[in-house]
Amino acid sequence: MISRFGLAAVAALLLAAPFAGSASAEEIEVKMLNNNGKGKFMLFEPEVIKAKVGDTVKFIPTNKGHNAEMIPDLWPEGAAEFKGKLNEEIVLTIEKPGVYGIKCLPHYPMGMIALVVAGDELPNKGQLDTYKPSGTAQKRYDALKEQVGQ
Repeated sequence: MISRFGLAAVAALLLAAPFAGSASAEEIEVKMLNNNGKGKFMLFEPEVIKAKVGDTVKFIPTNKGHNAEMIPDLWPEGAAEFKGKLNEEIVLTIEKPGVYGIKCLPHYPMGMIALVVAGDELPNKGQLDTYKPSGTAQKRYDALKEQVGQ
């Protein structure tokens, strides 16, 4: 026979279970900036974001004229598409482990890119070597790739 205390404990566990995963999820804020005051122009801050599956990454257009969207050649297979509008906040929910490449479309040629690194095992890590950014973005991309541990 189960006591009332035992039933209450089981009921509490069952009620709390759906919220257990979301309690550990974090929201990470990334600013979209014209400059950082340290000689760097057209950038995301931070540029390399460490996250876990379940976390959200909020891209905030601190300065006007920016968006955040996926780099299709640098994106985990099966992860939802991601494309923000100009001058609007957008939230990326991390659904799978891997490397998520993010660009600001208007400033991509100037190197406005970021990398979201989700988890310890990165199934698409090889994309870091095969992806080739356009314009002057290569130099900044190489520096970001180095931070990921290439």
